[in-house]
Amino acid sequence: MPDLVVTADDFGVAIEVNEAVELAHRDGILTAASLMVAGEAADDAVARARRLPRLGVGLHLVLVEAKPALPPEEVPDLVGTDGCFRTDMAMLGLQIAINPAVRRQVEREIEAQFAAFAATGLAFDHVNAHKHFHVHPVIAGLVIAAAARYGVRALRAPVEPGRPKGSGWLAAPFARMLRSRARRRGLHAPDQVYGLAASGHMDAGQICAAAAALPEGLSELYLHPATRDDFAGHGPAYRHQQELAGLLDPAARAALARRGVRLGSFTDLV
Repeated sequence: MPDLVVTADDFGVAIEVNEAVELAHRDGILTAASLMVAGEAADDAVARARRLPRLGVGLHLVLVEAKPALPPEEVPDLVGTDGCFRTDMAMLGLQIAINPAVRRQVEREIEAQFAAFAATGLAFDHVNAHKHFHVHPVIAGLVIAAAARYGVRALRAPVEPGRPKGSGWLAAPFARMLRSRARRRGLHAPDQVYGLAASGHMDAGQICAAAAALPEGLSELYLHPATRDDFAGHGPAYRHQQELAGLLDPAARAALARRGVRLGSFTDLV
């Protein structure tokens, strides 16, 4: 029997995302959401999550393209002049690898975000990272260690079936390494993850195609639903409303039922 977690990322970045998460969980196939603890609408997301006891909520760790949980002056090498995280992931990744001062700031920021999630009182369903930055070997080690301290049992390793497209081929070996490292430390990592190649475009057709291809074992399908496409913080060219419609489409639920898929959060399934 295939097991599947259907996750919405960026929970807490905007009200439009939070609305979509609640709607897709109540009336669709969404089973989990990943919280940006320093997001503009994080408090609203937490309030909604408390009304949705079956929704598995985890930490969406953010180290790029958003606000830090710590004051910017405490992580000066991670932020720009606007006080937000840098957007040059390649250069930042290199500095994390070679500069101990930068690594220490990353470690403190990761700890702050885990602590902020714990302070919400929500059960810790899983952890993943914005832009999958946790495939970086140094960040991976810090996240896995923090997950162990906070009792987190599941971590996304973005290993998608098929041949990686675009820059995905470069990250794929690191994703497989992350999956192995997490499992060695006792964390549950999905056997495969769907949503990378079609990120921002996971409509009903994409969901049905993934459902038809699901193997036995644990899989994760992640999306970025929202009730509008032009909210503050939206993905460039992302079809957020279309992804929400896919989660609500009866055809998607029917496709999962035909495969005998068991839906749930990580807490439910592991």
